[in-house]
Amino acid sequence: MTYRRDLYAKYGGVHFVQLAPAQDINQFVRSLPEEKRDSLFEVLQALHNAGLIEVQQDHQILDAHGEIHPAHPGASSEPQ
Repeated sequence: MTYRRDLYAKYGGVHFVQLAPAQDINQFVRSLPEEKRDSLFEVLQALHNAGLIEVQQDHQILDAHGEIHPAHPGASSEPQ
């Protein structure tokens, strides 16, 4: 069974698809050096490179109120 779950990063609102169970992701993040865990960008990049998540290049972000918006004003929020 393939594991896929659409999510948005709490800080920064980056859209990604979770490809592995949360336990596997948490274990991987705990294994990262502390200096990598200090940066959400580096954690997301490491998870993506390890195949545990897939960062979506759909130009959508989630705001603090839980609403999806295009990353650039005037851009479409529809996936491309």
